[in-house]
Amino acid sequence: MSKKHLGHTARKRFGQNFLHDQYIIDQIVSAINPLSEQTLVEIGPGLGAITEPVCELVDKLNVVELDRDLAKRLRSHPFIGSKLNVIETDALKFDFSTLFEEGKPLRVFGNLPYNISTPLMFHLFSFAGKVQDMHFMLQKEVVNRLAASPGNKNYGRLSIMAQYYCTVVPVLHVPPGAFNPPPKVDSAVVRLIPHTNKPHPVKDEALLNQICAAAFNQRRKTLRNSLKNEITENELVALGIKPDLRAENLSLQDYVTITNFISEKE
Repeated sequence: MSKKHLGHTARKRFGQNFLHDQYIIDQIVSAINPLSEQTLVEIGPGLGAITEPVCELVDKLNVVELDRDLAKRLRSHPFIGSKLNVIETDALKFDFSTLFEEGKPLRVFGNLPYNISTPLMFHLFSFAGKVQDMHFMLQKEVVNRLAASPGNKNYGRLSIMAQYYCTVVPVLHVPPGAFNPPPKVDSAVVRLIPHTNKPHPVKDEALLNQICAAAFNQRRKTLRNSLKNEITENELVALGIKPDLRAENLSLQDYVTITNFISEKE
């Protein structure tokens, strides 16, 4: 299978797989439902598979593209170039708040490079208060992890942190053949809607992330062992949490309870 698509060779270091299935593209654009008065941001527009049909519906689109050749190609696009604000930078380092206008929360979407999708989502969560929603094409396994509930084998730190910031809604399954070159995994589109008011607010979000990491880094161990450096067995009992449970058995609310307790103790 050729790695060349529409005259551009996919670059492995950028994790490039270009969407070409028109039915899937139409489904994604329909799910996003872009409107002209909104502040729209596409991450990794690539060869414009989603960019072009979105631009048919709106007057302006911000796109964040790291690949210099693709950024140049987008700027000189004969039909949509005038509608694009091309931001040639690494999305992992970009300050998305610079695009925010009062009363116009960001609507972010993109076919995310799978090699950076998790750190990129964590970066975006830090701007959640300025975002209306996010639609992302991801590895199907990652979407399963985002949406997983306690007790599920896919449940982990990503599930908890994503659900702390957002409502997670799986939207669409996408087979490998929808891309060129086809990835070795199935993909899926997910909708992330940041909470206007977090159901379980935590005092220290960075600490919540650390507690989840400590618990799930040793997920086969019981909490009394995996979190022994953070909280004692007696303290867990006092919080109404059984020390013989494993990381995957605790709800988001349980992790927030533990985090707030540790935060107050410090």
